[in-house]
Amino acid sequence: MTTMGAGMDGKVVRRHGTLLAATALAATLVLTGCGAGDDSGSKDSAGSAAEAPAKAGEANRDAAADAAGAAGAGAADLRVDQRAIIYTGTMRVQVDDVDAAAREATAIATRAGGFIGGDQRRSADADAVAELQLRVPAPKFAGVVEEIAKLGRQQNREINTQDVTEETVDLDARITSQRARVDSARRLLARATSITDLVSLENELGRREADLASLEAKKRRLADLTALSTITVSLAGPAAKTTEEKAETGFLVGLKGGWKAFVVSLTVLLTVLGALLPWLVALGVPLAVLLVVLRRRRKTPALVGPVSAPPPVPAARSAP
Repeated sequence: MTTMGAGMDGKVVRRHGTLLAATALAATLVLTGCGAGDDSGSKDSAGSAAEAPAKAGEANRDAAADAAGAAGAGAADLRVDQRAIIYTGTMRVQVDDVDAAAREATAIATRAGGFIGGDQRRSADADAVAELQLRVPAPKFAGVVEEIAKLGRQQNREINTQDVTEETVDLDARITSQRARVDSARRLLARATSITDLVSLENELGRREADLASLEAKKRRLADLTALSTITVSLAGPAAKTTEEKAETGFLVGLKGGWKAFVVSLTVLLTVLGALLPWLVALGVPLAVLLVVLRRRRKTPALVGPVSAPPPVPAARSAP
């Protein structure tokens, strides 16, 4: 029995030794794999850390591009009534009474909520012409144009539009950014501790505020042009010229131009002579009288006494 127990104990010991050896070998393999994994992980981490700034820059650029694309898409997807459009029109209407038509055009613009931006009149006869500049709200632009066309016989009409939606959106973004820069400069100025920093920050703040004021002025100008449309109306009398004279060339045209130049020159010469004639009369007549008197004095003969003849010289006698 003792011998059998000892044999069984020996087998158990051998089995336990084999199990321990196998366990140790497996642990070694696991540790080796983990070490390799750690090395590769550390290398990957280092590579990721090195590539992080580049990826961050690319991400920022992509985000900026996406934002710009979204803004552009948003501007492109706006409805017509949401877009910023500048309307301008020019028209010429022939009327029987220019002054009455001008008053009616002014009343039309006033009823639409607009006003007169300019008024120029030429002559008061049948060839009179009135140039009116009307500023009316953009929604009333088409209606005002049609009403003015009914004042007489419309001779021409030209309507132009300019879409400034993208420019308006860009100005809004620049104004927002510039306001943030101004606020930042003001905060830095409040924390300045030296005279040098104070002067430098004041100059920078002034420059930023000037840029902001310029952008806001542009925005107000665009807002004015989009809110109020401009209509330039020419009201012409029955005898006013409807078309401009075309440039002509040729002998007859040159002769006509030369004759006009001769007439103009002759008119100028006669005008100058007419202006000088009173002076010529006032100074020329006394001068002419004086010259006549002097000439007569030169022609008067001088009083000279009679000259006696010399005594005769006796002839010489010859010797006997």
